[in-house]
Amino acid sequence: MSDNDFGWAIPIMRAGYAGRALVYIVVAGISLWAVWHGQEAQGTSSAFSTLESAAWGKAVLVVIFIGMLSYAVWRVIDAAYDLEDYGSDGEGTVARLGMVVTGLIHFAIGIGALIIVFTASGGGGDSSISKAADTVMSWPGGQWIVGLVGIVTIGAAGYYLKKAWKREYRENLVGNPFTRNFDPALRGGVASQGFVVGVIGAFILYAAIMHSGDEAGGMGKAFEWLHDQPYGRILVGLLCVGLLGFALFCAVNAGYRNIPKAAGDDIETLAAKFKEKAS
Repeated sequence: MSDNDFGWAIPIMRAGYAGRALVYIVVAGISLWAVWHGQEAQGTSSAFSTLESAAWGKAVLVVIFIGMLSYAVWRVIDAAYDLEDYGSDGEGTVARLGMVVTGLIHFAIGIGALIIVFTASGGGGDSSISKAADTVMSWPGGQWIVGLVGIVTIGAAGYYLKKAWKREYRENLVGNPFTRNFDPALRGGVASQGFVVGVIGAFILYAAIMHSGDEAGGMGKAFEWLHDQPYGRILVGLLCVGLLGFALFCAVNAGYRNIPKAAGDDIETLAAKFKEKAS
């Protein structure tokens, strides 16, 4: 195998995206079931705790941990070898650093799932974010750090929404009948993820402004905020459906993500397929 043969990274990538899909299936699926039965949607750790009490729940949580570990490893490999050709200029460097940060966040999610397996209790994802924000704000300049994290998170939301609006995600997917037929669901899933990330980023930024970690929160707090809006229960239900679309997007990436440096540059992308159809 040559030094430029990165085919060995493909199975890691597939396992990582499959694990990410499973996380969103669990969180969005359990939350949708709860909303349908008149209960409140749940954050990540709360959903994991609910899953733990179900048959095969612990086994699923272990699979989630393996998937999140794989995703973290994949992101580090992707960034180190620039497998998706982001480049080494300013924008490319920021994108590659963002991969590492994203990998670490998902690794933390996996650790949370593993902790629930062995302790049979979840600490609550949102409370963990609040505690982390309070801890960081106790440092010198910590308020600015938390504020910067909020701004970066909002920026990530904008990235997702831009990908959905301009359908840029098509550039990273292999073009075939499956990806083409499910493109509307993929687009809705990416947009839904962007919305949730944006709300979470806004809470983190607000926590910095108010100098109170209690104002920060994750997906559970985003659900709670949306539920308090007019027709909130319906909106939360629709968002859960959208996040199931993002789970599909992650699953499609597991099977059909195009990595030129690992799989070759002669694969026709979904974007190219739609250009052919339009011409």
